[in-house]
Amino acid sequence: MEHIVFLTGRLAQPALERVLHGLAPAPFSWEVREIGLQVAALMTADMIRRRVAAPIAADRVIVPGRCRGDLDALSAHYGIPVQRGPEELKDLPRWFDCSERAVDLTKHDIAIFAEIVDAPHLSLDAICARAARLAADGADVIDLGCLPATPFPHLADTIRALKSQGHRVSVDSMDVKELVRGGRAGADYLLSLTADTLWVLNEIESTPVLIPRQPGDEASLYEAIDTMRQQGRPFLADPILDPLPFGLLKSLTRYQRLRERYADAPILMGTGNVTELTEADTSGIHAVLLGIGVELGIAGILTTQVSGHARCAIREADVARRMMYAARECQTLPKGFTPELMTTHAKHPFPDTPEEIAATAAAIRDPNFRVQVSTDGIHVYNRDGHHLAADAFALWPHLHLEADGAHAFYMGVELARAELAWRLGKRYSQDQPLDWGCAIPPEATDLLVQCAPGATRRKEA
Repeated sequence: MEHIVFLTGRLAQPALERVLHGLAPAPFSWEVREIGLQVAALMTADMIRRRVAAPIAADRVIVPGRCRGDLDALSAHYGIPVQRGPEELKDLPRWFDCSERAVDLTKHDIAIFAEIVDAPHLSLDAICARAARLAADGADVIDLGCLPATPFPHLADTIRALKSQGHRVSVDSMDVKELVRGGRAGADYLLSLTADTLWVLNEIESTPVLIPRQPGDEASLYEAIDTMRQQGRPFLADPILDPLPFGLLKSLTRYQRLRERYADAPILMGTGNVTELTEADTSGIHAVLLGIGVELGIAGILTTQVSGHARCAIREADVARRMMYAARECQTLPKGFTPELMTTHAKHPFPDTPEEIAATAAAIRDPNFRVQVSTDGIHVYNRDGHHLAADAFALWPHLHLEADGAHAFYMGVELARAELAWRLGKRYSQDQPLDWGCAIPPEATDLLVQCAPGATRRKEA
């Protein structure tokens, strides 16, 4: 049986041991070593090397998730793997579970068409800049949205510029002349053609997106599909997704019937009618729509980022398509893969109970403020006392920071974060930004670089 040594600090040791005892029957044996520091999060690789003698009688060593320094060098020094665990020790059970069933989230089979809806009003440079941002968020095809009765004189130049930068391009217009111009300029896709406008393809090689003559006219869509299949030309078919509560369910059944009729037909689903026209957080909507898309085996989605609440649509769709692909391939529910679509809440927001926080607070012997959140509110404590409130302002009289502006500002930021986390049900860790999933990608943290702890100590009189 594998033997694991866990390194920690004095304050975390009792909680770590409780968590490890709770793993029974664990698939490994273990021991906890407190290496002579109070706060486990302040552990560094250099500190471990100085305080933990070699060799270590174990198969591997697990250190706190925020431990900074070169763990590869430590592994070489001790001759066994040294790994970072989760940032919160209460997450160890899930961490072990996830490490045993690591899932590849790099794969997907749904392309994202990202529409620039106001392309005619933008300069070529502005379009290229926006396309670069969309591609960085996960877009595979840049869709140029043309506007009715609005000239787009730089359409051809825009297509050529985008393609020179490595983008695939589609042109979205109700004007067939505009579609022909786009196709001749090298557009990869044209949105959208009906059974009556397929003649456009006689002049160009672009792949068409086929739609019904009228909304809900499935027969005309099938007619266009049959024509393309007879000609041996590639296409995408879009039965059109309707908004809530004006036919979404009925339109989904059209997608299902299309799949049943044409088992291998590439399908495009436009999601903007649901994400843009529903005032709700779009991360969950994308999870559902991309899950349906994976069930249907669609080839792509067309989405937009127009409304303020839909400004993360591309990143959300990118995460959702990868998560749902993994769920299908693993034949499991889309759970435990990634929390990136949980932008507002956390699945396990409060790892520490009020009783555990109180026990830690009672052991503190220094003036540094600690801030934690539990089900009952915001906890602030140091050697001078332990205070609890639901409103961050209610804690101010207990801090006595009137003469320390810098520290007062710091505590104001931390308590605001803590209150926000408590009210929303998010994970809070002192000195760390809140996690907003893919809505706000976290800044890269280099754990090889040493970092001083936050300024939590108030000045002595």
